[in-house]
Amino acid sequence: MELIKCSNVCKSFGEKVALDNVSIEIPKGKIFGLLGPNGAGKTTLIRIINRITIPNSGEVLFDGRPITQDDVEKIGYLPEERGLYRKMKVGDQAMYFAQLKGMSSREAAAELKKWFVRFGIESWWNKKVEELSKGMAQKIQFITTVVHKPSLLILDEPFSGFDPVNAQVIREEILRLKEEGATIILSTHNMESVEELCDNIALINKSHVVISGGVEEIRRKYGNNNVELIYTAAKPLASVEGIYNVLSDVAEGAGERHTAVLEILDGATSNEAIQQIIAQGAGINSFKELVPRMNDIFIKLVTEEE
Repeated sequence: MELIKCSNVCKSFGEKVALDNVSIEIPKGKIFGLLGPNGAGKTTLIRIINRITIPNSGEVLFDGRPITQDDVEKIGYLPEERGLYRKMKVGDQAMYFAQLKGMSSREAAAELKKWFVRFGIESWWNKKVEELSKGMAQKIQFITTVVHKPSLLILDEPFSGFDPVNAQVIREEILRLKEEGATIILSTHNMESVEELCDNIALINKSHVVISGGVEEIRRKYGNNNVELIYTAAKPLASVEGIYNVLSDVAEGAGERHTAVLEILDGATSNEAIQQIIAQGAGINSFKELVPRMNDIFIKLVTEEE
């Protein structure tokens, strides 16, 4: 069952159409990637889900009913534009944000201390925000987003400002929060993170949904019947009419081991290709389907829209 369901959501700012009949479903307990180029409408949709702005038409359901302001307390939102009070102490600010989400002072202090220990940043509690680097401040914002244990997390470019080590720490925390039952909307341009983390995605471009569904389902849908073949033979493989074309073939040094990319032609099967490869005297070391990367699919769909 979905936690969030957006049905025919439209939003305009004057003559500018930000969202045009956008419908998406975000399943409970999953990580949902919200993708699209800059200006596509992603942030507007996020703000509508958060009730920061109201759609011109359409509806947003939260757990099967129209979303209300009370539901916002069950949401943790990390916006792309970071907002910490630079002159405040880190601990005071974290306490302030936690209490805004309905936590008592005692509960907020206990949970925040757990997070500070988990991230190894206990010594930051009495520092002022202006003393922190961008990545350090980002950690504080991540903690204040999740400390009240929201059922829905909305993370807009959560890896911005992090070095690779700390970005991996955040990825692991996102997966851990999912395992604990949180539903997560991840808005990012990092396609590697999409493939690593997301169960489902929706691609928005020019204010409407271009494609939505499971990540693996979409990757296979946009596959092009190419396979990677590693084989051993005295000479390179030849294409076989009606079965496959050899798109590339690279030998390792002066040896007989080759890595090739084959296009399996329409109407042919992988088994038929394997039979033809063996018939040419090649020994097959590995034979695997080449599924396109989300980055390639993203570029293809956005370019076609343009």
